[in-house]
Amino acid sequence: MSPRGQREPRQGILPFVIRHGNGEEVTAHAGLPLVVEAARAVRLEEVVEAQLRVAKRERGFSETEKLEALLLLVAGGGDRIEDIRILAEDQGLGRLLERELPSPDALLDFLGAFDAPAGGGQRPQEEKSWVPPESAPLVGLFEVNRELVARVADRQTTTATIDHDGTIIEAHKRDALVAYEGTRGYQPLVAVWVEQDLIVADEFRDGNVPGNKDPLTSVGRAFAALPAWVEKRYFRGDSADYYEPLLKYLVKDQIIFSISADMSPELRTVCGAVPTEHWVELATREREVVHVAEVEFTPGDWPKTAAPLRYVGLRITPLQHELFADRGPKYLAVVTNRPAPEEGAAPRRDEMSAADLVRWHWEKAGTIEHVHRSMKDELGAGVLPSQRFGANAAWFRINAITYNLLTLLKRRALPERFRLARPKRLRFEIFNAPARLVVHQSQLIATLGASRERTEELVRARQRLLATRQALGSSPTPR
Repeated sequence: MSPRGQREPRQGILPFVIRHGNGEEVTAHAGLPLVVEAARAVRLEEVVEAQLRVAKRERGFSETEKLEALLLLVAGGGDRIEDIRILAEDQGLGRLLERELPSPDALLDFLGAFDAPAGGGQRPQEEKSWVPPESAPLVGLFEVNRELVARVADRQTTTATIDHDGTIIEAHKRDALVAYEGTRGYQPLVAVWVEQDLIVADEFRDGNVPGNKDPLTSVGRAFAALPAWVEKRYFRGDSADYYEPLLKYLVKDQIIFSISADMSPELRTVCGAVPTEHWVELATREREVVHVAEVEFTPGDWPKTAAPLRYVGLRITPLQHELFADRGPKYLAVVTNRPAPEEGAAPRRDEMSAADLVRWHWEKAGTIEHVHRSMKDELGAGVLPSQRFGANAAWFRINAITYNLLTLLKRRALPERFRLARPKRLRFEIFNAPARLVVHQSQLIATLGASRERTEELVRARQRLLATRQALGSSPTPR
């Protein structure tokens, strides 16, 4: 620092000078406490206290305080546990939260406790790929998210469409295994409630566990996690879900589904034998044209006593000007228990033409892939913190809980223009609002460095969250 009265030496191209702060009460994250307020609006701390038993705590931070710190870290853009130091350095944020944040070591110990072995947690010798049973703390964390879904979801929405798919998280950890496309890492499954934009279930898996290895456990858990008021259930999945026990489960429980079928030689032959006049054009793309048709097919292992399934074939033909147009059409298929409308009659409930069924099935790409992208690229799920499987599974689930809290903010607190906002938009416009803190008449006041309109939006969001908490406190748990 230059002597008093003298200008400091130029530091950069622009003329301002940077100094180390002297404890001024300012924050660069005045909107980030909304994440904690969202959690407390649905009284999540009560659920954590009842469901989450990670380790015996004699002193230090509680499970709720550690979980809230991780939620803040993920929502704020941190993807490494060490990043909690950045938030801890923001003394103004600490004043708004009314507490200090745990150290990186404390949070790593917290995640490490989720790696506790469950009963029967030894890999069977004959199994090359294996999904270990979850530890008691991981099950407790699932129950926290399950209750969060019930408290966030709109009770007027009695329909639930579950979109289910896996994603690959690349990792260079010593114990990470190789996935099907050659990447070393992990391959978790995620189930999303489309109408509510909520993750209802996740299953963390090693990279060498194929998606078609017992997807029923994950799907069944997702439907079991739906609130009791859901009356109508739907399911969409890719070819990894083309799994006989799962198909039987969906049929038995009267869940309407569409799943991409495995193109066995038999099914491909059936599709290739469909007369040309039976194919209906669905879409013309830059390099190909897509047709659909009903196909008569029953897989050889489908029980003769079971109701037959409906198969819709897709014929994808390259346009004539394409270099490899002579390779001929490509065939795909979708299997469903959704009935086709009678010819000449208006479709009744759940009936869909072949074209409409495929369009409905394709909608999955706009939901589950959006969730994967948000989780890995804009939250913290794309960077795993540990060598331990259970710790990484907990981190992934905490990212899912964060995603659901952001959905709560977008649908219950923030203006309508944020309804489809991705995490980076919330971070840029809401969470990273700067503010100066002052105490006036014994009340802490954060004066935002933002427009009046944005300031009022933040105030109204906090008021709506407070009203949500008050309403929940006067009524039973909404399951």
